[in-house]
Amino acid sequence: MFKKSSKKVGNHPLKRGGGRFTKRSSRKQKRDAKSSAADLDFSKFIKQAIKTTEVEAYHPEHCFADFKMHSALKKNVADRGYIHPTPIQDGAIPRILEGRDVIGIANTGTGKTAAFLLPLIHKTFKSKNEKALIIVPTRELALQIEDELRLFSTGSGLRSALCIGGAHIDQQIRSISRDPSFVIGTPGRLKDLIERKKLSLGSFNNIVLDEVDRMLDMGFIKDIKFLISLMAAPRQSLFFSATMPREIAELAKHFLHDPITVSVRTRATAENINQDIVRVGKDEEKIEVLHELLLRPEMEKVIIFGRTKYGVDKLAKRLVERGFSADSIHGDKSQSQRQRALRQFTAGQAKILVATDVAARGLDIPDVSHVINYEIPENYEDYIHRIGRTGRGDKVGHAFTFVD
Repeated sequence: MFKKSSKKVGNHPLKRGGGRFTKRSSRKQKRDAKSSAADLDFSKFIKQAIKTTEVEAYHPEHCFADFKMHSALKKNVADRGYIHPTPIQDGAIPRILEGRDVIGIANTGTGKTAAFLLPLIHKTFKSKNEKALIIVPTRELALQIEDELRLFSTGSGLRSALCIGGAHIDQQIRSISRDPSFVIGTPGRLKDLIERKKLSLGSFNNIVLDEVDRMLDMGFIKDIKFLISLMAAPRQSLFFSATMPREIAELAKHFLHDPITVSVRTRATAENINQDIVRVGKDEEKIEVLHELLLRPEMEKVIIFGRTKYGVDKLAKRLVERGFSADSIHGDKSQSQRQRALRQFTAGQAKILVATDVAARGLDIPDVSHVINYEIPENYEDYIHRIGRTGRGDKVGHAFTFVD
């Protein structure tokens, strides 16, 4: 029923399936999205995983025990079984501990969260005057960072506040009133709290911008500039991004003081992900092709990417009607709905998670066997982030992209 091709494939017009744009989208945006997808070289979506018998090992300069960090923090790190840092941690942690501003160029999954959390936790252990603001693009990433913060600061009594949309703001206001050392949030909710005069950034002397390129894509740069302008000076500023486009470089130049750049170069796509396309013929219905594909026994834990919130919800509903255990996640879901969907998918209670690109970055869900691009991403960079949800660590993953 479904057809795969391993030869070079030319460009084809994109036939959008099962989705619609939000009210804010214009006809021009629709045309641009279709055009950008049609311009993609589909041959890039075909690649066999490379199995190597010898792997070039990274030799870190330090052990976690070598870092000049508080003994209680070192114990929490050791209790989690961490001995050697990842490359981004090895390069960034000593510089942050020295008080330097840092630009970290690293993808999701490289350990960058610990790279900035550990030295900042150390600073708050040493002085109650140290306060850190961590700004991220998505609620899911904010939640993951808060979880890491709690684990690394176990037994310290360190307070944090999570400020994200889709969750009750009253609870967040109460957390802020307890004078937390860390505030982790998304730009829109942070700005809302400031405008309500519930959050003041005048005493915050540390800032982390995580996944800055993603925040640029989402149109948050103006809000970020506003938030930074309200902070104390001098301050320590840490920027982490997978790429460094011109707008981010200019932002860093304006707000960072004599920064040092720590760059972890990664391959364009993971070598351990099998990638292929699924051809959908003119006489075939796309949902039927997907149905047959999902019946394969190796489809154990699958993320399916669509483009629009409406299309994602519609596809998840159709899959449930066909007997699959599926749920959906996108930006219009409440935080409790998103957390429930992620929790059920992570625990294996739902076999399939249908998602917009909100799940393409920042989520580290273990044992995802397959990623399916039911709708083609707008660009190749988004494709890379989508398929990066599978093939984590030393496991072989699989990615399929539907092509009409």
